[in-house]
Amino acid sequence: MRLLVVEDDPALSRQLADRLESAGYAVDIADNGEDGQFQGETEPYDAIVLDLGLPRVDGLSVLRAWRARGIATPVIILTARGAWTEKVQGIDAGADDYLAKPFSMEELLARIRALIRRSKGHASAEIACGGVVLDTRSGRVTVDGQPVDLTAHEYRVLAYLMHRTGQVVSRSELTEHIYAQDFDRDSNTIEVFIGRLRRKLGVDVIKTVRGLGYKVDPP
Repeated sequence: MRLLVVEDDPALSRQLADRLESAGYAVDIADNGEDGQFQGETEPYDAIVLDLGLPRVDGLSVLRAWRARGIATPVIILTARGAWTEKVQGIDAGADDYLAKPFSMEELLARIRALIRRSKGHASAEIACGGVVLDTRSGRVTVDGQPVDLTAHEYRVLAYLMHRTGQVVSRSELTEHIYAQDFDRDSNTIEVFIGRLRRKLGVDVIKTVRGLGYKVDPP
């Protein structure tokens, strides 16, 4: 899963990126509204963390511009403005959630997980397919109750496919959602990750749809 953090405080944005990356996400950062708006319009994110008090273009204007262009990426507003009127403005502008500073990092992570789950059509924190269970809260993967040790990129590939259960996902789409913008992307490595996952999971969970991509069937 890939996230965009639009935050002008360099210390906070780095702290957010480090914590989100440690939780298994690929993370891009923008430090002003103009760059954030452009990235949100041109890159495929699974969720966006957006500050309101941004230089160049304020966060509400950025959010309204995204929604006007039909960009439906889940957005959680993160801001020091805690008045209920400003929360209403944010929600009416198209935000999916709102968290006021100071905040708990664990609460932010929980809200991001919930936003992504709902946007992909999952109600539970656990996503299951056959004997494979992905616990989005802990980042833990088990097969028939036994834990499986995955690398960060293997986990991202499996998490994206399981969030998109029943849908065919192309190799290029996987590449766009498991790497940050500044990463040296190589779509050929997706085949390597898929091969490793199949060996580690020991079950036929990930199907190849010839000429199209990969698919995880519903349980």
